[in-house]
Amino acid sequence: MRSTIFWFRNDLRLHDSRTLLQAVAHATQHGQRLLLVYAHDPAQDEATAWGFRRMGAHRRRFVADSLQDLIASLQALGQQLLLLHGPAHEALAECARRVQAQAIFCEDIAAPEEQAQVQALRAAGFTVNTVWQSSLLEPEKLPFSVVDMPQVFTAFRQRIEAAGVLPLAPLAAPRLLPPPPELAVLSTLPGWTDTPWTLMSLDQPLGLDDPSNSPHHLPRCQGGETSALAHLQSYLTPPWPDRYKQTRNALQGQHTSSHWSPWLATGALSVRTIWAALQAYEQQHGANDGTYWLWFELLWRDNFRFLHLQHGRQLYAARGLSELARPSHFPKDFQRWCDGNTGEPIVDAGMRELASTGYTSNRIRQIVASYLVHDLACDWRSGAAWFESQLVDFDVYSNQGNWLYVSGRGTDPRQGRRFNPAKQTQDHDPQGRYQKVWLSS
Repeated sequence: MRSTIFWFRNDLRLHDSRTLLQAVAHATQHGQRLLLVYAHDPAQDEATAWGFRRMGAHRRRFVADSLQDLIASLQALGQQLLLLHGPAHEALAECARRVQAQAIFCEDIAAPEEQAQVQALRAAGFTVNTVWQSSLLEPEKLPFSVVDMPQVFTAFRQRIEAAGVLPLAPLAAPRLLPPPPELAVLSTLPGWTDTPWTLMSLDQPLGLDDPSNSPHHLPRCQGGETSALAHLQSYLTPPWPDRYKQTRNALQGQHTSSHWSPWLATGALSVRTIWAALQAYEQQHGANDGTYWLWFELLWRDNFRFLHLQHGRQLYAARGLSELARPSHFPKDFQRWCDGNTGEPIVDAGMRELASTGYTSNRIRQIVASYLVHDLACDWRSGAAWFESQLVDFDVYSNQGNWLYVSGRGTDPRQGRRFNPAKQTQDHDPQGRYQKVWLSS
């Protein structure tokens, strides 16, 4: 019996997945089985050009948690998730041959490596249906074409708000899925893996025990759609959203920020679901500066996504979008930065928190990124790669966009944002409480 393949990428959820719904509709219409696949690329296990593993332990564990939660949700619907270790285009091509599949459905990701994976599958003769679904707003609904998008965020935001562009309502999760192909056909596939922990080269799941400002060490805040939806509702409880604008730059505190980013990064939580829940909160409790600023931050997230649609591979060049000289690099200084041994207390505290937990506040990320680029004069791409390795909430769009922004190689007209460590310390950690946590450990 022929099959339709749905390929999970950075969309590890069932709710608000138009791509999954299209795959279900295609399989149903053609009387086909539905094969659900997740592939872990071995390139994630290899060392980067900067000398460290591309995907670190914290993100591996969060992804493994997310996959385990997804498996449980699928089993409740009579489905299963096929876990494969191998380059996606090779693993999926072999799957397609085994189950007689021609059509593959997946999320569209506008980053070079992810685009290359899709192109390789198409070159092998498969019909790959990609669907854009990771942004709050639809690209075609913007008051300008993506190619003509304003380069400065303020202009981008103002034009969207003036036009009254709003997100689409989130889609419900499917209640019924077509059955999978026979397991015996699949368990002999090259790279077949039985558990997410094996796939991610991890032992069985262990909860983290750390004093991070992120709550992701708590069982209710582990990876996966179940925890994501529970945490969304937990945060959208007075007074936390109302205080967001005042607390968003705090370096510590579990309710100072929404902490939605890890689930957004893995796709366990849809940004449109966040928006719908935030609208419901405003209708019940009233809108204010705090709830507006959450919208403001979600627009920044969209902006980085649309920049990829606009500029593509150029965002990954050494010069970025600028005319600046190629960045210099000093490996010893870079290593001191990674290790949290620069001698600058606020920077070292931030880097040690990152290494210990896979997370740190946005304010600290700006401070440490600025220090690497502007004070140590190191290559911004090395910092972007270290964040990719370490961050539990690594998102290719936001990571690249933020590093370009800080280094002055993006669209910011100021051509660089240097954060003075002394001033940042005085403004955000005047009593040294944050530094004490991480420099004494």
